[in-house]
Amino acid sequence: MAIDFRLYLITDRHATKKPLIEAVRLALEGGVRAIQLREKDMPVRELLALAKDMRQLTKEFQAKLFINDRVDVAVNVDADGVHVGHSSIPVDAVRSIVGSGMLIGASTHNKSEAITAQDDGADFVTFGPIFETPSKKKYGAPVGLCELKELKKNINIPIFGLGGIKCGNIIRVIGCGADGISMISAILAAEDVKKAAENILEAMRMSDKAICECCAPRE
Repeated sequence: MAIDFRLYLITDRHATKKPLIEAVRLALEGGVRAIQLREKDMPVRELLALAKDMRQLTKEFQAKLFINDRVDVAVNVDADGVHVGHSSIPVDAVRSIVGSGMLIGASTHNKSEAITAQDDGADFVTFGPIFETPSKKKYGAPVGLCELKELKKNINIPIFGLGGIKCGNIIRVIGCGADGISMISAILAAEDVKKAAENILEAMRMSDKAICECCAPRE
């Protein structure tokens, strides 16, 4: 199964002004094609019911669905993958359960964690926080763009930059080696969720174009 998306939306029902399922639908309408269901404080029965609704919704848009940490829920709803944190079930343990039938993403906050995730069988990592952001303060100071650039030299799997990323700084993140962008509030907390997703994707396309033009050989 390929990583065929570049904008990775992580859910947080506390961040959105709308019911989460409605907000995610709007994001999908705006072009998002990968959702990570991450509702850590939700009772498992409610999470399972929500995951089933999300699975139906993502299939409607031919988008991928990842479940944070709960391998059992991911298997039950036939999700496309599982996303694990550094302190949750190890990547290699998840791989032994799901085999090659699911993608595995891993949250990482330094080069060592990212290399370990790759070596243990992760298909991609999120890396951050790149910039200062209130939701990621518990992880300490931002890793910054230099660490992202260094990480790109050390792993072969896709890297999704995370933390404090907005339309105005996407080109810097892509330019330093991120293969994609992972977001929560920049999309879900927006007044117009669909438009916010569209704007982020357009900023990514423009960043790609600018980087390609910059790297093109001069005559």
